[in-house]
Amino acid sequence: MSVALIWVVSPNSEFSSGLGFLETTKLVDSSRFVGKARSFLWTNRIKNVGNRLKCSSCYMNADGFREKGYLGSKKGKKLDLVSRVVANPSGELAISSEQLVYDVVLKQAALVKEQMRAKEEDMEVKPDIVLPGTLGLLSEAYDRCGEVCAEYAKTFYLGTLLMTPERRKAIWAIYVWCRRTDELVDGPNASHITPKALDRWESRLEDLFNGRPFDMLDAALSDTVSKFPVDIQPFKDMIEGMRMDLRKSRYKTFDELYLYCYYVAGTVGLMSVPIMGIAPESQATTESVYNAALALGIANQLTNILRDVGEDARRGRVYLPQDELAQAGLSDEDIFAGKVTDKWRAFMKKQIKRARSFFDEAQEGVTQLSSASRWPVWASLLLYRQILDEIEANDYNNFTRRAYVSKPKKLVSLPLAYAKALVPPSSKTGALSKTTDA
Repeated sequence: MSVALIWVVSPNSEFSSGLGFLETTKLVDSSRFVGKARSFLWTNRIKNVGNRLKCSSCYMNADGFREKGYLGSKKGKKLDLVSRVVANPSGELAISSEQLVYDVVLKQAALVKEQMRAKEEDMEVKPDIVLPGTLGLLSEAYDRCGEVCAEYAKTFYLGTLLMTPERRKAIWAIYVWCRRTDELVDGPNASHITPKALDRWESRLEDLFNGRPFDMLDAALSDTVSKFPVDIQPFKDMIEGMRMDLRKSRYKTFDELYLYCYYVAGTVGLMSVPIMGIAPESQATTESVYNAALALGIANQLTNILRDVGEDARRGRVYLPQDELAQAGLSDEDIFAGKVTDKWRAFMKKQIKRARSFFDEAQEGVTQLSSASRWPVWASLLLYRQILDEIEANDYNNFTRRAYVSKPKKLVSLPLAYAKALVPPSSKTGALSKTTDA
């Protein structure tokens, strides 16, 4: 199942197109980089904040939820304890996927706010110490990332050209790492990938975060994470999503599917917001902007799932909530049969409505981004959302017909996205108001 790289991929880009760069990228001589790359890291860089989604708050009573603020207001809505938790076999209350992911959002937002406070307290600019020869290597690494982005995400690449050089290069580096990660389980060599291979990829990730990149593409990301408040957690979570694809082909409930969508797509939003930047004039909380980025990732991945029902079924996979299929009077057999019935249409209408609700939530935060970063995000949102329209236009036949946005519609959407990108953050941000900041 291809990852929806949320700020970064045009709707028709194919992740399983057989990229060779994952295997053939020119390696950097370790004697030139091990040690040298350490100079790219800030002396006082923020440390990563723990392993994959492990937290002591996963099991709490109602008082614990109040202390953590989970029973307070979120986007103007009261959180219902019953809707946020599920019972585990021992009878204790376990936090739901949505709240578990929300904990990660809070953590990422806190990193950005911490860096902003640090800048306010220390106005002295300390230049990076760069050893001779490394600038040329880094420049080559970023150029290669840009070439990959230009080739496989043309629409997004065009939008990145409006960003500042530092932000543009950083986004390219993140895009390439996400693509390489997805290729592990969805590329030409996917059948040979094992859990141990993903473990090695995660170990390599930890090395590059510690200033020990393996190759030139790793070096670009290593430099990026040293300059921006990017945490390792979303990257590790994306790898966990790849592990899920190796062992899981069914999802009992939407809660399970939501966690998968976070792993493989929502994570990209958390990686990207620190690079995209939040507009100085924004009155929104950092947390709310991260929530919007997360929502766009979930929306894009749900759209991928609805578009690719037939393709996934031919691989023996069903990325649809099993309980909701049963409630609609459907089963896996109906999906494998590939017949559009009234039951299927009714089921699809509900799934599309849910995806659109996540797009609506995402729109609240796009305007809050730095002005130079809005266009590619608006383009991604508008183009991906149109895939849902195309599914409807195909009479919900996502078994044998692949919904896609035509070039004329893309050409119409791009200037619309650009116009939306020019709209500054509103002083009346409603649910995104800073008054909700913790």
